[in-house]
Amino acid sequence: MNTGSLFAAIVARDLRLALRHGADTLGSVLFFILAAALFPLALGPSPELLRRMAPGVIWVCALLAALLPLDRLFGSELEDGSLDQLLLLGLPPSLVALAKMVAHWLTTGLPLLVAAIPMAMMLGLPGAALPILMAGLIPGTLVLSLVGGMAASIVLGARRGGVLLPLLVLPLVTPALIFGAAAVDSARTGLAFAPDLELLLAFLLGALPLCPLAGGAGLRAAAE
Repeated sequence: MNTGSLFAAIVARDLRLALRHGADTLGSVLFFILAAALFPLALGPSPELLRRMAPGVIWVCALLAALLPLDRLFGSELEDGSLDQLLLLGLPPSLVALAKMVAHWLTTGLPLLVAAIPMAMMLGLPGAALPILMAGLIPGTLVLSLVGGMAASIVLGARRGGVLLPLLVLPLVTPALIFGAAAVDSARTGLAFAPDLELLLAFLLGALPLCPLAGGAGLRAAAE
């Protein structure tokens, strides 16, 4: 099998496992919905306040929901020995890590995108700002999967890795959260939102080559 076929096979394998054991995907989406739905209770009944806070609420809830399945992204393969088999397929470890990151986005990031639209409408975000929200969440959730997968591979096999994981991920993805929420807020208030989206895309372009390389190094170290 060539490199592309092996890469697609790893992604398809993870998708099959996610469909068979859908607890992670369902848990992430339910957490996102419940967390976003509880914010109005904390912020109060003011519609203007909810509209102003909606971009940040959606982005923070998406970030926290994407973190939930990360500690099992590589952990199950390490426990049952299939990680060694994946690394022996002939793919570079960086591509193995990238395939797992893509599968994470398809099973977690994509459902969060779908759930974000009704939650944003519930919080009173204007309809004109919804396309900007989605335009930011698509690269934003990709960044979450890339950075999260990299961090998951780095703490793989470490004691209390589940505790270390959020400490690694949260500071790294905070700029993406700021740019994404700022773009939606600018669109809501009639200001220029393109610079924030461009910064978010630049973040994604930087993470795309670097995160799989670091993730591959983490997988190789954990397998040794």
